[in-house]
Amino acid sequence: MNLHDLTVNQLKRAAAIKEQIENLHKELRAIVGAPAMSGAAPKKNRTMSASVKRKIAAAQKARWANLRRAKSAALSVKPAAKAKKKSMSPAAKAKLSAKLKAFWAAKKAGKK
Repeated sequence: MNLHDLTVNQLKRAAAIKEQIENLHKELRAIVGAPAMSGAAPKKNRTMSASVKRKIAAAQKARWANLRRAKSAALSVKPAAKAKKKSMSPAAKAKLSAKLKAFWAAKKAGKK
């Protein structure tokens, strides 16, 4: 039977019965001396055996070793060395500066 097929009165009656059952469970726990629970199952602490921990650790070490091996292979292939940046001597800079000043002076004079 689907919950959507029930009438309002049937749903109210089901809720009342459920509440009665919960109250009876509480009373029973009080009599027996068991701690009251909120309907949830007790939480179990899971522990791993030492052999399982060793297996997991070994697998992780293997993963890291593979990763390091892949990185070292990628690093061993070095990219081509960049061309050394050329610098100009002070004399060359002065010569170029004089040429550019003359060029722009001639250009400005030609516009007028």
